[in-house]
Amino acid sequence: MGFLGVLMLDTRFPRPPGDIGNPATFDALGIPVRYRTVTGASPVRVIREGDPALLAPFIEAARELAEQGAALVSTSCGFLAGFQPELAAALDVPVVTSSLLQCAKLDAPGVLTIDAQSLSPALLARAGVPAGTPVQGIRPGSEFHTRLLFNHTQLDLDEARRNVVEGAQELVRSHPGVRSIVLECTNMPPYRDAIEAATGRPVHDIITLLQARWQALGSSKA
Repeated sequence: MGFLGVLMLDTRFPRPPGDIGNPATFDALGIPVRYRTVTGASPVRVIREGDPALLAPFIEAARELAEQGAALVSTSCGFLAGFQPELAAALDVPVVTSSLLQCAKLDAPGVLTIDAQSLSPALLARAGVPAGTPVQGIRPGSEFHTRLLFNHTQLDLDEARRNVVEGAQELVRSHPGVRSIVLECTNMPPYRDAIEAATGRPVHDIITLLQARWQALGSSKA
């Protein structure tokens, strides 16, 4: 059936199990995975700058994975939803750039993101996120926000978990009508269980989305 191909940002921060960049995440799900790093695609260039010059190298890397046998292609940053239409048009296999793509099918979703100021209405619209969907960012300057956005080599996982859980709690406190939480950031899934326990809401992320899409691919080829 091939493998899941993941287009990686050019990063060096730690990736615990559950993170899209840790192969053990997919080993546990029985999904074969292969990675391709896009050189120069730093978190700041993708998240803060939304640099359009990165589109061509992402398309090139995606085509390489597809030629090697990828049956499904994804990315390691939810902000790459901005490239979804172009990447999907460039490949003959399904492309899932971001967990944001599932918002339209969920019940009263709210989005938790690494950087709220950068998650623009235009980007959300390109991902098909319903207008008016609440968005909450991780506290600027916190461990999770700073270490990942600025690509540090160390990360206090306990403090990062606290940062992410606090963000989710603020999301549901500010928007009590939110009935499901979508984690924009592909580095948040390691904290999924903690978020669900703290908020009482089901949590959806890139890993749950890819698992569902992979299973659907298998069913369609059975």
